Amino acid sequence: MKIALFGYQFNSVYLKKVLNLIDILCKKNIELIMYQKLYFFLQPHIKFKKKPSLFSKHDKVDYDTDIMISLGGDGTLLDTVTIIRDSGIPILGINIGKLGFLSSVSIDDAEDAINSIFDKDFELDKRSLVKLEEPANLFGDLNYALNEFSVIKRDTSTMITISAYVNDLFLNTYWADGLIVTTPTGSTGYSLSCGGPIVSPESNNFIITPIATHNLTVRPVVIPDNCRIKLIVEGQHQDFLCVLDSRSRALHSPAELIISKLDFHINLICLEKKDFFKTIRNKLAWGIDKRN
Repeated sequence: MKIALFGYQFNSVYLKKVLNLIDILCKKNIELIMYQKLYFFLQPHIKFKKKPSLFSKHDKVDYDTDIMISLGGDGTLLDTVTIIRDSGIPILGINIGKLGFLSSVSIDDAEDAINSIFDKDFELDKRSLVKLEEPANLFGDLNYALNEFSVIKRDTSTMITISAYVNDLFLNTYWADGLIVTTPTGSTGYSLSCGGPIVSPESNNFIITPIATHNLTVRPVVIPDNCRIKLIVEGQHQDFLCVLDSRSRALHSPAELIISKLDFHINLICLEKKDFFKTIRNKLAWGIDKRN
């Protein structure tokens, strides 16, 4: 089995547990591949019997890799998507971050997780992505995101005006700090903090959520993800930001943007029976009475 390990420098508190994870993998007699920056961070603390193969970007990853382990929080897993792209390589998110909706396996449970992988005791959770169709060259060949696409005003500038169309039907003109188009996966991210709904991952929807809208009666809207969304952005200041997950680009006003669903999905490894509602109950501490 060929397993890739992706991650960045992390808090030394987790070092012993991460080294134990790597030791477990090596004892399984796998072919280990490691992200170059992670390898250089760990190199002073570990001696490999056989140096792992290294990769630094997506075209250095063998597409016959069986699994890629994302070692970090949800932000690291979102970056993992930019590495595997349309290869179909399943991702196992091991959490050494904080909240971890996507990186759902705790580093403390890493050994059990690896054993489940080798026992083939897991499911693949297919997640849709959002794509920026136009302008086509703004993000190059990384014009998609697992969580969300957002349009945001720059710095402390005044509000921007965003006219939204769904399948060429006029939806609304938003006077706001920005607008988010999110997938069901991203519904527990930025959109949620802006008052958007939590949507089950298999719902096949987009959520359009305004950011700090001037009109208080405006609310998030849920639409089918086979719709094509057009945004016309204008503002008093020339520049605004387009953001795909953690990647941003500046764009001049006025501008026309086209957003749609990407034609491939991402495979997340789910070790237990998929229970999205249990995940959000635990992560958001629903039902816990802090008074007791």
